[in-house]
Amino acid sequence: MTSANKSGLTGAAFATLLLIAFMMGANHVAARTAFNHGVDVVTAVTFRSLITAGVVALILWQQKVAIQFTPRSRRYLPLIGLLISVQSVCLYSAVARLPVALALLAFNTYPLSTALWARVLYGHRPERAVLLAMPVLMAGLALALDVFGAASGLGAAQQWQQIGVGVAFALAASATFGLALVFTQHETSDVDGRLRTFTTMATVGVLAAVVALTQEGLHLPNASAGWWGLGLLTFLYGTAFTIMFTVLPKLGVVGNSAIMNVEPVFALVLAWAVLGQSIAVMQLVGALVVVATVMWLGLRKR
Repeated sequence: MTSANKSGLTGAAFATLLLIAFMMGANHVAARTAFNHGVDVVTAVTFRSLITAGVVALILWQQKVAIQFTPRSRRYLPLIGLLISVQSVCLYSAVARLPVALALLAFNTYPLSTALWARVLYGHRPERAVLLAMPVLMAGLALALDVFGAASGLGAAQQWQQIGVGVAFALAASATFGLALVFTQHETSDVDGRLRTFTTMATVGVLAAVVALTQEGLHLPNASAGWWGLGLLTFLYGTAFTIMFTVLPKLGVVGNSAIMNVEPVFALVLAWAVLGQSIAVMQLVGALVVVATVMWLGLRKR
């Protein structure tokens, strides 16, 4: 392995984190491709989650992980699975309505959601760094989303007619993900991460499949590009999660995972190259502010 960099990471660990960020960003670009060719959100979540759960189940079996739950974790794991189900549907719904990078940027406000839920539910006072980051993060997000319609020339009212629903879905994804993180930390920290991932993905996949079957069934692609999108989003998401819970612990990455928040930057480049999506310079500045702020929050010394 190469020597540690300034973040205290080896070169292999740093590259692995960037690879995960790239795959997660690419997953959402692939999802948008699938959505453009007949796939609906529930179908995407069903395929992605059930196949990922199957892969993690094989890892649990191969590594002989003990299946152990405390009474508290038995109560909270289904709730966490439900929250991640809502988060998954909301985030993909945002990706279907907004430029991919902007949907991910709005979702990336989840550190603030996490701090809010920890305060409300467990009485934890937000750290000073979080309080300082809040206005910076929101200002960057406002620029990235072009909330006043300056970059688009539409004006605030028309701009919000175009982006309002998508932004609402992204912020709902942020809120539910933050709540899931708080419950995970406080109520299920004694459960093996691989086992927790399996139960969560299995819950999400089953719930999504039930919803699909009680409505009009699965909406499969109507063109080859849609099949490529559905296949790639499933492969990329499943591979990223597998690496996250099998390789990262061995590389000593704990505490440095904020580097993965460059995901919207990868998504921005990929969405431009694959989907032809682009944003104005002012929006790009806002995007960089959001990414830099979230990374600073994650990498700060505690």
